[in-house]
Amino acid sequence: MSQYSEYTNEQIHTMDKAHVWHHLTPAAAAEKGMPLYVKGEGLHLWDADDNCYLDASAGGVWVTNVGYGRKAIVDAISEQLMELNYFAGSMASKPAAVFASRLLEKMPGMGKVFYSSSGSEANEKAFKMVRQISHKKYGGKKRKILYRERDYHGTTIAALSATGQSQRRDHFGPFVPDFVEFPHCFEYRSQFGDVEDYGIKAAQLMEEVILQEGPDTVGGVIIEPITAGGGVILPPEGYMAEIQRICRKYDILLIVDEVVCGLGRTGAWFGYQHYGIQPDIVTMAKGVASGYAAISCTVTTDAVYQMLQEDNGDKLGFFRDISTYGGCLAGPAAALANLNIIEEEGLIANCAHLGEVLLQGLHALKEKYPMIGDVRGKGLFCGIELVLNRETKEPVDEAVAIQIVNACKEAGLLIGRTNRSFETFNNILNMSPALCITAEQIEDILNILDRVFAKVTL
Repeated sequence: MSQYSEYTNEQIHTMDKAHVWHHLTPAAAAEKGMPLYVKGEGLHLWDADDNCYLDASAGGVWVTNVGYGRKAIVDAISEQLMELNYFAGSMASKPAAVFASRLLEKMPGMGKVFYSSSGSEANEKAFKMVRQISHKKYGGKKRKILYRERDYHGTTIAALSATGQSQRRDHFGPFVPDFVEFPHCFEYRSQFGDVEDYGIKAAQLMEEVILQEGPDTVGGVIIEPITAGGGVILPPEGYMAEIQRICRKYDILLIVDEVVCGLGRTGAWFGYQHYGIQPDIVTMAKGVASGYAAISCTVTTDAVYQMLQEDNGDKLGFFRDISTYGGCLAGPAAALANLNIIEEEGLIANCAHLGEVLLQGLHALKEKYPMIGDVRGKGLFCGIELVLNRETKEPVDEAVAIQIVNACKEAGLLIGRTNRSFETFNNILNMSPALCITAEQIEDILNILDRVFAKVTL
């Protein structure tokens, strides 16, 4: 018997309105009542009124990579928690050891896994590693961390300090010193006009910032392999290799934030693997356990690990950090079962194949509807940019994107959008269905989008 069975749906809604502070939600919206989802299976969700939705948002924020209702993951968690639920991550455990080993098989060149419980926390660990290495090797001088315009790296103060989205940052400063922004790599809105070598030029904008700040003061660069909430922005040709070249030239650690892209979302195990680079640090969360448990990882090369150990009698030389819930064994147990599903069901290949089908369908919609200015994506990670005029690329108002998202929901489809991130560019719709999606479900997504766009007026 469920511990909620004594409550009616009406009572749940009443308690929710009275007591729950919803994420990213103003009071006026909360007072109208928030959706109450009660069941999920595969890509489908049911609300308390038994309405069924096809979820093309992976739980709203790119999380449920293997879909809902995965009994194998639930059983793995239950079995582990009954055997041992927790001990601090300073000690060994079966699930942490086995998952780390299996994960690193997918990440050639990487050597160690540090566990925590959220993407923001994983990035915080990476920042602390850069800062500690600065103290150990460079007398504290090489402490600055560069981040890219339009990228998002988390909700804590330090993670927001490294976030290039103005509306995410507004009202939350002052921020942590020595985080420095460099320009975006968004070719659709190129800083140089129409040029053949945009990727190289965009990467060299980062080098200009390094030279302005002083290469001897910059210790780390953090980027998303594909900008997620900032607009589903793929790196242009040559960009990632040039970023890596510049980082190596100036002895700067390259941190790749795979919180959204990791564990198959782009049709590879990790987004950076499409571009032939070798990061120093990789962070991940969300799809690591598909939302069945809270877990994140900060993965480093062996070289970074060795730099953060005791040496020359320095008792404070090792990485003195801990994450309370990085010791909860539900996380790696769920992550291991999640990884097994991805492997056994061939979900990486399914993502790559059906992602192309989805992208082709979105391009067909672009040909049909002038308000679609651009379509882009990799794997099952796609975006639609909405404009008033294709020539000027003037973005639609955020209200138009909200209207389309709401109309899709009315039609039984859940998609995402750029949400209060920029002053003028909250004009992007995004789709990230679970990797186990079928061709028929791709067709359903495209058909609903077609019907919705046909009714939108600007």
